[in-house]
Amino acid sequence: MKISLKKKKLKDNRQSLYLEFYNGSYINNEGVKKHNRTFEYLKLYILENPKSPREKKTNKETLTLAEQILALRKADHIQGKYNIKNNRKTKTNFLQYYTKLKEERYESKGNYDNWDAAYKHIQAFCPQSTTFENIDEDFVRRFKRYLDKESKTKGGTPLSQNSKYTYYNKFKTSLRQAFEDGYLDTNVIKAVKGFEQGESKREYLTMSELQAMAKAFCKYPILKNAFLFSCLTGLRWSDINKLTWSEVRDEDHGSRIIFRQKKTDGLEYLYISQQARDILAERQQEVDRVFVGLKYGAHFNAEILRWCMRAGITKHITFHSARHTNAVLLLEHGADIYTVSKRLGHKELRTTEIYAKIIDKKMKEAAEIIPELDIEL
Repeated sequence: MKISLKKKKLKDNRQSLYLEFYNGSYINNEGVKKHNRTFEYLKLYILENPKSPREKKTNKETLTLAEQILALRKADHIQGKYNIKNNRKTKTNFLQYYTKLKEERYESKGNYDNWDAAYKHIQAFCPQSTTFENIDEDFVRRFKRYLDKESKTKGGTPLSQNSKYTYYNKFKTSLRQAFEDGYLDTNVIKAVKGFEQGESKREYLTMSELQAMAKAFCKYPILKNAFLFSCLTGLRWSDINKLTWSEVRDEDHGSRIIFRQKKTDGLEYLYISQQARDILAERQQEVDRVFVGLKYGAHFNAEILRWCMRAGITKHITFHSARHTNAVLLLEHGADIYTVSKRLGHKELRTTEIYAKIIDKKMKEAAEIIPELDIEL
């Protein structure tokens, strides 16, 4: 393979610097000769006609940097071709590499927070000076044992099973990426089995409990409307909070919401019932939020619990319980699991199957199989 530094002329008297990776030519199916080229744009620019000493100096420095990158790419290619160990990469600091991967997840707050939480445990486990030279299968096993036996929460209690599962998975993902990027010679996580995911309790409301909530007083009408809307549609708090009138479509045969899920970034088309549409009240400007004044925080969370108490409900209900309620009620009233999965925007059916376990009618029937006993109390 031939690797060379190239320049591309731009309209503003600049030239963009890029690398061309030329891997020979070939004849395609139509008998036409094609060149096998790929490119790496360096995002480095020089002036085409530098005039001042300063401009000339900047051009020279930029070209020098580009040539250094070219030298590194050539070295990487030679090391790969002849199976030479890349000492430069193996000496990279692991915690710095992990931090880089973490910062690339900034667009998804939930995912970023999980990476950040895992980092605190990784940082507590391994020395600041740890490089990829120090990482092998034993290192992975020791970190897993650390999570399982030694690591604690901020309150000093052992980590939950799901926390171990989540943190280890972020650690595992970072090492798999390091292997693919050439920082590790072997895929060290392959031989070490991870944690099993714990089955978390999903609190939900029954139909009669939801009816009681609908009748009970809530101090904040916007919170009540948003919660009930989530129960009827299955939307997450994050999607309800950002919902605008441009995403609410009133059509000839009913209403639906066309929105992009904040968690998955997937585009969703969700039909909603007339009752759910009535909760939204009168249409406003397209750019306006539907639930104006809705806030997330301890104050609103506490009000949900007080609202539950007024309705005679002692369960620990959160806003996310509304989404669980929607899933359970849909399945209880005959919706098939595939439809429920699509409505909730789940990427995998197994995520929805957890709700099916909650309402397993056969299990309910089995509870009544044994005939009644004549018991004297």
